[in-house]
Amino acid sequence: MSGIALPVLDDRVRWSIRVEDARSGEILAEHTPHVVCETASVGKVFLLIEVASRLASGALSPDQPVDIPDEHRVADSGLLYLMRDQRLGVADLALLVGAVSDNLATNALISLCGLGAVRAVATDLGYRDTTLLDYIRNERLEGMPWTPSHGTGAELSDLMRRLGAGDVISPDVSAQVLAWLGVDTDTSMVASAFLLDPLAHLDPEYQRVVLRHKTGTTEVTRVDVGHVSADAGAVAYAVCANWRGIDEDLRAPVLDAMAAIGESIRAYATGLPRDAGTVS
Repeated sequence: MSGIALPVLDDRVRWSIRVEDARSGEILAEHTPHVVCETASVGKVFLLIEVASRLASGALSPDQPVDIPDEHRVADSGLLYLMRDQRLGVADLALLVGAVSDNLATNALISLCGLGAVRAVATDLGYRDTTLLDYIRNERLEGMPWTPSHGTGAELSDLMRRLGAGDVISPDVSAQVLAWLGVDTDTSMVASAFLLDPLAHLDPEYQRVVLRHKTGTTEVTRVDVGHVSADAGAVAYAVCANWRGIDEDLRAPVLDAMAAIGESIRAYATGLPRDAGTVS
């Protein structure tokens, strides 16, 4: 198989990109893959790894109810802050994090596991420039970490490749994390090119694509990291874009580039033209 050609990238944007064959590890495309970007909610993957590991060991029970400390109550991304009954079990909270990047569920699980333990996950996996740093905050004051998470394209694509191979902690832990990521409803970035049903793509969907991914969004950030497989191959990818310090909102050129990268990934994994849909 040939590599993947990246589109022209807006040079006003801080990019960190790597796309690799998830089976062989061959690098298919990259652009400044070791540049550190703020990654918004993508660091929540490390929280999910910690939770899955504790569930697998029996340290946590799936139905164990979790209290939400008042100091970590936040809104915005997610559903839990809108729900009348917010005292959910561990597994349901993790599902909300995977599905809608739920901020309140994230903070409840970080509090349960301990921020130090969650921060250590990335280091223990061998990553130097990628981690979850902090709780989700309504505002970042002086003395707080500058971002909830940061990372590089190289390390995040490696993480997704390892999850797909069952090499993160254990096959069971990797599979559980991927199951939570499989219900991610945000297909607005790289995943937009896969033409999947945003609300129902756990099983093979259009062109037999299977997607497991996590996105991150702020007013100056778009990040999509994932594992994509279909009949012709499998791909691990990370596309990180920041435009902090730029007066203009650059989401339009960033999302256009992400969709173009996604189209190349779709073609590689499926071996099919865009309009060659399958009917099951």
